[in-house]
Amino acid sequence: MTLDEKKSTPGLTAALDQLWMRFLPEMHQRAAILESAAVAFASGEITSEQKYAAHSAAHKLAGTLGTFGLARGSELARDFEKSCSPEEPCSASHSQHLVAIAAEISAIIAARK
Repeated sequence: MTLDEKKSTPGLTAALDQLWMRFLPEMHQRAAILESAAVAFASGEITSEQKYAAHSAAHKLAGTLGTFGLARGSELARDFEKSCSPEEPCSASHSQHLVAIAAEISAIIAARK
């Protein structure tokens, strides 16, 4: 059974919606961590703690958004996770890409009903 078929089942749809609402505050918090880290990257003032928190938040968002069938959000979060690896430096030009990714993830979360 595909996710689309599962979504067409009223009971499953209601359960997914309840789970979405339960995890929504955490998803907003994680998206805010990404946005904050992206801005810090752009200004060149990111701390190792911010970088680690962003990497962790992106990893968790990738899984959560994928679970709810938001493939684009999951894909973006994985991209952010790879780009924000605690071991890898990030250039200022790349930081603009992270800002765009974080904004799109926030928009995807906000658009799901």
